[in-house]
Amino acid sequence: MTRRVLVTGASGFVGRALVPALAATGRLVRAAARTTSAVPSGDRIEAVRLPDLAEPVDWAPLLDGVDEIVHLAGIAYRSNIEDAVYDRVIRAATGELARACIGRPIQRLLFVSSAGVQAGAAADHMVRESDPPQPATAHDRAKLAAEAEIRAARVPFTILRPTLVYGPHVKGNVALLMRISTQPWPLPAAAFSNRRSLLALDNLVEAIVFCLGAPATAGETFLVADPEPITVAEMITILREADGRPAPAAGASPAPFEILLRTSERNVLWDRIGQDLVVDPGKLLAAGWRPTVETRGGLRAAVRAGIG
Repeated sequence: MTRRVLVTGASGFVGRALVPALAATGRLVRAAARTTSAVPSGDRIEAVRLPDLAEPVDWAPLLDGVDEIVHLAGIAYRSNIEDAVYDRVIRAATGELARACIGRPIQRLLFVSSAGVQAGAAADHMVRESDPPQPATAHDRAKLAAEAEIRAARVPFTILRPTLVYGPHVKGNVALLMRISTQPWPLPAAAFSNRRSLLALDNLVEAIVFCLGAPATAGETFLVADPEPITVAEMITILREADGRPAPAAGASPAPFEILLRTSERNVLWDRIGQDLVVDPGKLLAAGWRPTVETRGGLRAAVRAGIG
């Protein structure tokens, strides 16, 4: 029997890649977005309007005939958003969705959370699922609370906690870093020896598709990252070279770069890039996930494809 999957946030960065990937597996995809015209089109794709998550949501109409759900919709972190907004859009809306699944033949509710739930923006050790959660922002606290809402509903679920996602036409923090790294001024790449785990968009999409089809992932929570971390110095060098610019100057001071990141529009880029955060994806790899994109090649491809 053909499965129907509901994807919320289908017009976003991840959703636009995920929807056609799910359709390619033979599923019927109900792609819910605030702007339906931005949803990828296809014979197996039904674009529907996503309700405003800032208000209580009646999920029932979207769930009719649905076997699986991938919940991507939410709100990105910004320093000027009140905590209550994150709580409503992320925790409360997710809880309403989970409770709406009770009594329905939902085979899986897959929630895309955040690695920030596990360790905030930085950690001095390899981060694993067994570590106590340490969310550092209201956004990540709301994600953790949303996870609890799903577990409390006792519906079949899988929770993914991806680290920073990059890919063609990426927006947000990664796009800002890419823009800064490819500017003509000297950049202090060698000063940034800290290591970060990143996640290629295609690898995240593959993880979602894999988990939906793997019974052993039901009821589990997984950190998701490319298998090998990368230093920020190497990241900056790759981004510049892929854009046709020379390697960063060896003697450049890191201070101006740090100031630029700290005063970025999201006010968190330094915290997310300037410190160590290495995530262990071993649990998901052991379950059978096989990522196909290697970080360095993926970064080069993202630059060549364009930003935003």
